[in-house]
Amino acid sequence: MTGELVIAIAERAIWVILLASGPLLIVALATGLIVSIFQATTQIQEQTLAFVPKIVAVLVAIVFFGPWMLSKVTAFAADIFDNLTRYIG
Repeated sequence: MTGELVIAIAERAIWVILLASGPLLIVALATGLIVSIFQATTQIQEQTLAFVPKIVAVLVAIVFFGPWMLSKVTAFAADIFDNLTRYIG
């Protein structure tokens, strides 16, 4: 196994991680921004108001994006396992 191959596999793994986690992070960021703007305009400084909408939004995003995220991760794992002999040998 050459160094270039290890770097290529690691680069692809990082890319898959970013693709899989990206939608959830974007939803959490957008929800947090909306809640922060709401808190600033109404001057409500309740701590639970910042967390509960984010948790609900991320759970809804998991329902919508979960199958796509799972397919990306399993495709990467299947590719690694299919080419395992080529990587090692």
